[in-house]
Amino acid sequence: MYDLYRENILDHGMNPRNTGILDPADMDYEAHNPLCGDRLRLTLRLDENRRIKELAWDGEGCAISQASASMLGELIIGKTMEEVRQVDKQTIFDFIGIPLSMNRVKCALLSLKVLTVALYGLGEWEKREQADEDE
Repeated sequence: MYDLYRENILDHGMNPRNTGILDPADMDYEAHNPLCGDRLRLTLRLDENRRIKELAWDGEGCAISQASASMLGELIIGKTMEEVRQVDKQTIFDFIGIPLSMNRVKCALLSLKVLTVALYGLGEWEKREQADEDE
């Protein structure tokens, strides 16, 4: 069973999906893992219904961090912000599907960290925009 997951990780690591940078983007955030040097920038565009219409990411790092970003991207395209906010650590671990050392856990979760902070920033922007409209 682990072989199937390893093949998926290798496939996404060597043939990542949705790479690049969207410009302009509705969400744009970058983070890195200082312990290992992995870096990830995530850009998203939303449609008029607040669904993720397009996603692109760019980064450097180990196969686990790159595969995780690729798999997460495939998962969330077409989803609403509410659906995306339901993605958690366990979702990522289920995608990876193999036991990870503590060092690799941070690699696997980098894409989720970037997404979470980007969503938080979008939520704060939406609150400010709504407050401006209410005035």
